[in-house]
Amino acid sequence: MDYYLLIRPEARADLLDAFHWYQKQKEGLGYDFKSCVDDVLSNILLSPTFYKLVHLQIRRVFLRKFPFGIFYTLDKNKIVILAVLHVRRDPLTWKTRSP
Repeated sequence: MDYYLLIRPEARADLLDAFHWYQKQKEGLGYDFKSCVDDVLSNILLSPTFYKLVHLQIRRVFLRKFPFGIFYTLDKNKIVILAVLHVRRDPLTWKTRSP
């Protein structure tokens, strides 16, 4: 089945915030972060049901090199990215982002 990806505005803001923060830490690190995110999004598109359900229909996958989780839902052929959050953020942050 072919899936399409929808990144919610809140998740896009999460990504941009993290990208800019890493770029300020070290030139090019933001691009490393983006590359890791792209890899995970590709994996989600290939096998969206592979990752663990963490709350109702919300799934989570962790980035390998960075302490972030990507939270998403799957509805038929649509994958909706709800949040991209640091693992130390309050879990209520992603729980309040309805699918």
